Amino acid sequence: MRFFFWPYNLFSKVAHKEPLNRVLSINEQIRFWYKANRKMNWGIKRDEFERVEASSPPTLNEDDRIQGFIGLALFYGFGDDGYGYSDAVLSGKLVWEYACAFRNRRTWQCEYVDFNKPQDIRLRPGAPARPKGFYWAKIQSGGKFKTMTVSQVRKTMTNCTGWGPEGFQFLSITHSHFANLMNEREIPFMALADYDVAPYGYNDFFDAPQMFCSNNTLGLGIGNVDRNYPLFGIPTLQLNGGP
Repeated sequence: MRFFFWPYNLFSKVAHKEPLNRVLSINEQIRFWYKANRKMNWGIKRDEFERVEASSPPTLNEDDRIQGFIGLALFYGFGDDGYGYSDAVLSGKLVWEYACAFRNRRTWQCEYVDFNKPQDIRLRPGAPARPKGFYWAKIQSGGKFKTMTVSQVRKTMTNCTGWGPEGFQFLSITHSHFANLMNEREIPFMALADYDVAPYGYNDFFDAPQMFCSNNTLGLGIGNVDRNYPLFGIPTLQLNGGP
């Protein structure tokens, strides 16, 4: 049996509130992507930014809001998976490196999730491949599925899916104020249901990454997909393509 020595002293009761009207405009999100790209020298080209700026992103309708979506977020697919899509593991790894290097808060990482061992992290079987370059997604930030396990939520997914690299990009680049909301106990922490982690490196993919912020520390841990963690919600998204 394995034991995880979680920093439980960082955690306290989290209120269940959806952060309505706190999702930034696409123009604001583009500005944060410019900043991160410049600092990290990722090589996102000027014309990619110009296409996003000139495009017309989708909008949320009343049915979307009834389903729990709170806004539209901008993400980026780095690398190539060999099938014409981005490398979803690399898309998380690069942005976590940015969070560790440049964000104005401490970071903490569980030893069992290691982006330097990409063979031990993957998109869950059946998860949609992520596009290359910029793409939009309608987002639900996790409170809707706070009482369920990752496995249970995965079984309910039809027109949406869990967060994978999007969790790192959302909390570290475009919406770091959501990490502040976690820190202030206004929203739950996040389990990234579209990633699988093999903690021991033997193809034992039974964990999913978890992101939290407490005591101004942005943390990356893992949790068993068949266990409910009361402090964590499970965010979902609906992919809407790119410009």
